[in-house]
Amino acid sequence: MKLYKDFRVIIFVLAMLFALVAIHPSYSPERGLSSSLQYGLDLEGGTRLQLELQGVIAGINIDPAAIIEKEYSDALGAIEITDSSDYEVIFKTTEPLEEEEIDAIGYGSVYVRDNEVTLGINRDYVVEKYLSTYLDTEVIHLGSGMYEIRSTVSESELSDVLADVGGSIVKDIQGNLEFKKTVTKDTQEMTEAVLNEKLNLWGLKEVPITPVEDSILMVDLAGIDLSTAMDIVATPGKFEIRIQIANNTTSHVVWGEHITAVDMPKMQEGSWGVGFTVDAIGAKAIRDSAVESGAVDDPEAHELIMLLDDEEIYSAPLAVALADNLRDLYERGENVHSHPLTASTGGGDEGRERAEQLHVHLRAGALPVEVAVIGSWQVPASLGAKFKEQTMIAGLFALATVAFVIFGRYGRKKILIPMIATSVSEVFMILGFASLVNWQLDLPAIAGIIAVIGTGIDHLVIITDEVLYEGKMPSLKVYLARIGKAFAIIFAAAATTIIAMSPLLVMSFGALKGFAITTIVGVLIGVLIARPAYGRVIRDLLE
Repeated sequence: MKLYKDFRVIIFVLAMLFALVAIHPSYSPERGLSSSLQYGLDLEGGTRLQLELQGVIAGINIDPAAIIEKEYSDALGAIEITDSSDYEVIFKTTEPLEEEEIDAIGYGSVYVRDNEVTLGINRDYVVEKYLSTYLDTEVIHLGSGMYEIRSTVSESELSDVLADVGGSIVKDIQGNLEFKKTVTKDTQEMTEAVLNEKLNLWGLKEVPITPVEDSILMVDLAGIDLSTAMDIVATPGKFEIRIQIANNTTSHVVWGEHITAVDMPKMQEGSWGVGFTVDAIGAKAIRDSAVESGAVDDPEAHELIMLLDDEEIYSAPLAVALADNLRDLYERGENVHSHPLTASTGGGDEGRERAEQLHVHLRAGALPVEVAVIGSWQVPASLGAKFKEQTMIAGLFALATVAFVIFGRYGRKKILIPMIATSVSEVFMILGFASLVNWQLDLPAIAGIIAVIGTGIDHLVIITDEVLYEGKMPSLKVYLARIGKAFAIIFAAAATTIIAMSPLLVMSFGALKGFAITTIVGVLIGVLIARPAYGRVIRDLLE
């Protein structure tokens, strides 16, 4: 009864019950023995993809006034710049123009007096907009003249775009161009987050995504074949809205990142579609593009086109009511709020499947950069099952070997049985923790569990040797002193192990991360739950 009421034993029993509930073992004639444990690529089979993020970071030297001169001359005819700075450009036109006509070009705020135009600008925005327009991708200013171009661009392509406005790629002190095919840490983390969201929407929970370098990600997809993995991960899901302008050409309006809400796919008028809402920035971009292209006056000649991964999925003119509303908002200069739109994907099963894919991409958002698969590995399911069987045999062999050595040392079943039972219980609680947090077990994690068995037995031996005083149970006072000494040694050893494993949690060693997590969790479960209970039980058994 005293043992039953001991708080250490109560905590141990509760932890085992929680582990049992988390693992949820079950049996059915169809599936056999099953549980809620998730296995990684090594044990389940599947696909590993190595993704390279396509982007460029470059130093750019450019005069924003040159950009303004080119863009406004192309749109309005020849202009003459009379004054310029990083915040303002003043130019004259050959004849007076309407403020709305100049403002539609979109590089800054406009004030017109006769044929003199004062354009309030932001230098970085002007460069971003120019590069984004002519490179057809998103461009981000990083500071100090450095820009991230979120697409694959060569030095010559960028130089040609800059040369049109007298700009150039900056050179460092060694005379080398500041041009590197990579992406920023923020872009890499954003890509990883979007991929995680997409995989969750596909029903794939806790997929390991490991950054290897600044522009490399490793993705493990357990139980997924190579073809499906390519469809899920390697598809960037780039959603773009463009508008038709003169001569059957189109102009970029807005990217999918400005989508704030997405409806479930549904059938309307014989066609599957996905309704979504764009934010104020996206709505303003649609309004300005509709006015600039003339779509508000002649919707039939200027269709709004939606692209997914550069493939057209929807094309239709603006509704008359929407065109009138956009014109009125523009003329009044009012702020544009979020606006609902619908993308149709066609009828039948193909249209439904396309709508479901579009729903995933719109919900998760487009990847900030395109990705290229530069390596892929596939583990057949049969090989994964073989690995699982071999690791189980290795674990049982390790446990049997430990039991043999312990029995040879002490020769007493009253010591052997609780010691082995405690070691098995630690493994069970580790598996319960893994199931509770949806953590995938792979070969390194199994190796960590086997290592925990070894270190756990070491600690149990220390406890047993300290408890046995000259081969027999000591008095309570001596027992408490010796058990305190034993746990001082155990806690010091555990702290050393945790400190040694901690760097592997933050460094980019994906395969070793599971080993480190297993070891740390196993050590904590042992020193906080299992070994205190063992110390209490072994005393009563030996008495």
